[in-house]
Amino acid sequence: MAADKGAADPATLPAIFPVWMDRLQIKYLNPVIKPVAKYLPGTSVITHRGRKSGKIFETVVTTYRKGGMLAIALGHGKTDWVKNVMAAGEADIRLFRSELHLVNPRILPAGSGDASLPLLLRIQNRKVAVLVTDIA
Repeated sequence: MAADKGAADPATLPAIFPVWMDRLQIKYLNPVIKPVAKYLPGTSVITHRGRKSGKIFETVVTTYRKGGMLAIALGHGKTDWVKNVMAAGEADIRLFRSELHLVNPRILPAGSGDASLPLLLRIQNRKVAVLVTDIA
């Protein structure tokens, strides 16, 4: 069976932020935000393993939780951490002051209009894809 190369493929995700902003965020903003992320509403640190190196990485993300589901808007489009989480099929996240294990990651393409998403995320999903995971 041929692999589906549809809109949910991380290589084709739309990005709303320019490349220079990605670099600025990675180099300067994330190191400042990471230590205080557990105190900022909606800000979390996702821990994932590299696909090739096996090294553990931490990335600052904005999360939305609804019941047993956690969702992250992918405004930066194709990123290494998304590829790592999809390849591993799991990740850990520090949400407020608790650690959660995420399983069953899937990507909803931009414009999917999934009614199960929180309202703010449904609005963002008009332009960007969303990574949705279950909380184990």
